[in-house]
Amino acid sequence: MGEYALRAFVEGSPYVPYRWLTAFAGFAARATFWLLWRYRRRMEENVAEVFAGEIPAAEERKALVWRAWLNFTRSVLDTTAVMHFSKERILSTVHLEGEEHIQQALEKGKGVLALSAHLGSFTMIGARLGASGYPFSAVVKQPADARFTKLVDGYRSQLGIHTISAKPRREAVRGILRALRDNQIVLVIADEFKSGDVMVDFLGMKAPAPRGPATLALRTGAVTLPMFATRSAGGQLTLKVSAPIAPILSGDLEASVVATTELYTRHIEAAIRQFPDQWNWLGLPRRDRKLSRAELARRRKEARAKAASSAPRSDEIGSGASSL
Repeated sequence: MGEYALRAFVEGSPYVPYRWLTAFAGFAARATFWLLWRYRRRMEENVAEVFAGEIPAAEERKALVWRAWLNFTRSVLDTTAVMHFSKERILSTVHLEGEEHIQQALEKGKGVLALSAHLGSFTMIGARLGASGYPFSAVVKQPADARFTKLVDGYRSQLGIHTISAKPRREAVRGILRALRDNQIVLVIADEFKSGDVMVDFLGMKAPAPRGPATLALRTGAVTLPMFATRSAGGQLTLKVSAPIAPILSGDLEASVVATTELYTRHIEAAIRQFPDQWNWLGLPRRDRKLSRAELARRRKEARAKAASSAPRSDEIGSGASSL
């Protein structure tokens, strides 16, 4: 159903006035806002946990969640409608700020890691840079259905975006390394603070962040550029590319990865705080899951070792049985 709905929307959108599509997106946002109440409530809980002191009024926090939900719906519309845009229209639709950072980074010949988040119309980053002629790849978590995956990958390819599947991990790393060796821009969405390997301070709480972007930057020498595509109050989309983030180097690789991951997280947090109503607010870990994968593995190992040491030996069981 999802495949056919997407095909119909993409193929039919050129024949529908854009203002009608915008109105439909608003209707869809309102409908899903109430139907998908579990997601809405989770977002409200996260906003309350982060902004309880800054936004004490519950109604204001709910209004922020609604704007974030509406922005996500509009970004879906942007992503599908752009399929039929000419390169010239894409260039005029998304203003690019800081292009000199991209040009200077590519001159080094080691590729670019585009550090971003589920913020604003993040799916338009590839469309905008692809329209400008930059070699661009995106690391994507693919849907389970193979046909749907092939369809969406094909749509990205039409926009000049090469897809690197996030799983299996080993193949993903190989794909990223190939793209960086070819001096491409590789988009990495790094705000999934649920099952990462490095514990960081994020929005006033401890959260497990992914170590992949920092590890890649340190091992390959690729330039890391923060990139965020956000929407102004008037509806203008702007892709802002900031100055490079230099990785933190120390004598120990693990310490460098941790410090660089913390640095990347601060850049992502700053963007979210600047545009809180354009983040999805579902990327925070649950209260009972604020441990990194490494820490969880360590605790499981300790628990297994403790259980093994406390379990009665076979000879003890035998002697006990004979005494009975």
